[in-house]
Amino acid sequence: MTTEPFFHAFIAIVNDLSRHLSTEKRYQHLLQTLQQLFPCDACALLKLEPPFLVPLAIAGLSEDTLGRRFLISEQPRLAHILAQRHIVRFAADSTLPDPYDGLIENTANQLHVHDCMGVTLYIDEQAWGVLTLDALNPQTFDVINHQALQTFVSLTEATVKAANLIVSLESQVKQVQQTLPAETTRVEMLGNSPQMRALQQEIAVLAQSDLAVLILGETGVGKELVAQQIHSQSKRARQPMVYVNCAALPETIAESELFGHQKGAFSGAVSDRRGKFELANGGTIFLDEIGELSLNLQAKILRTLQNGEIQRVGCDSYHKVDSRVIAATNRNLQKGIAEGQFRSDLYHRLAVYPIQVPPLRERGKDVLLLAGLFLEKNKQRLALQGLRLDNEAKQALLHYDWPGNIRELEHLLSRAALKAITPQGRDKRVVSIFVQHLDIQPLFNSPPVVSPSAVSLDESLSFKQQIDQFSRQLILQKLLENQQNKTKTAQSLGIDKGNFFRLLKRLEI
Repeated sequence: MTTEPFFHAFIAIVNDLSRHLSTEKRYQHLLQTLQQLFPCDACALLKLEPPFLVPLAIAGLSEDTLGRRFLISEQPRLAHILAQRHIVRFAADSTLPDPYDGLIENTANQLHVHDCMGVTLYIDEQAWGVLTLDALNPQTFDVINHQALQTFVSLTEATVKAANLIVSLESQVKQVQQTLPAETTRVEMLGNSPQMRALQQEIAVLAQSDLAVLILGETGVGKELVAQQIHSQSKRARQPMVYVNCAALPETIAESELFGHQKGAFSGAVSDRRGKFELANGGTIFLDEIGELSLNLQAKILRTLQNGEIQRVGCDSYHKVDSRVIAATNRNLQKGIAEGQFRSDLYHRLAVYPIQVPPLRERGKDVLLLAGLFLEKNKQRLALQGLRLDNEAKQALLHYDWPGNIRELEHLLSRAALKAITPQGRDKRVVSIFVQHLDIQPLFNSPPVVSPSAVSLDESLSFKQQIDQFSRQLILQKLLENQQNKTKTAQSLGIDKGNFFRLLKRLEI
């Protein structure tokens, strides 16, 4: 290869340093250029977040790779790269397991990496992360221009440093100048979909206030994780966040659990005891499934929200508390108000800023990022060398409706990993999860296709009834074409999602 392509590519990278790009796009441009200049089937940029290396950008690798967290102590190749100051190349017959086995996208179903290179990136003389290049065929990197690659590594370090500086300046502009305690730095919320980006922006806004928050969403969407994010980004981050599962509180002790009690208040109260609100003083109290509380307890929580006061069981006096309240529910509280099961005044106190967590079925390819995270956890838990999703299995995950959301995905992949191990063996270099290992095949059994042009209308029906009949048949066909994905079906029909779901209910689909 002549030097001219290198020159133009390097100039383009330098120009990127002064452009207003998101960090993700900046890193993706970098890897795209890397693949253009140097022969490789895949490359990745990973950030060092001890004890893990976390992928920030990938090219040529399965999308679930971005959701994985590579534990350095279990990845000898990555550990060896981190221990060196120079570019490292592993022999094609190296016995060290490769972290990307089974993750390189290719049509020949070749799973194993046979040529691997990597280098540690340094920012201000501190190890920042790793840049890796991988190929399926041996001797791929024999022709690499090492001087040009070293120049590229230097430009990569400059790009990372520029991206870090931009993020730092943006943080200062937003006056988010806080250091999170060690126990909160692991709070992570994966997702690149527009819905998740919007949610993360809302969280950032909410975190800067002490307003009560009501988190709404279906079961398993991650409402507790959202609460942790709000707390960890707030000025209360160094203080405790106390979790209360309201659905698991027995009525007989619920008041004592929340507000504490005085010695002798009831049989078994042998000493004074602080309740959850007092334990969260200065911090945050998270009331999960708040819709399950009795009306009596709801009234007491309302007083605490209004006056910042709690009264222990058996005590005549009040105690001042400074606890931020974050509540969550998967119930329709407004329906509960209409049925007399939830206090409207408490609802309006909690819903100062309601926040809706999107269901997994509306988050597109986020499901693959989350799958990568859960696959990596299962790989470590089951002591496997590699664990991957077959392409057909990925499509099944993308087209499933996920009634149990993220919790269902996690449990489904844990079961699938166990099922895959049985026929393939625990010692296999890469264990593959195929669609038959998943529990979601029945969702692909759809009604027979009905062609709109072949619709036979019953003349005894009214005009509106015939329109409904035609609409029902058309929607059933579109649902089939979109593998029962209601969101995609609504988009394909050009119907607002909310209106579409109401139409499904009216047509009894």
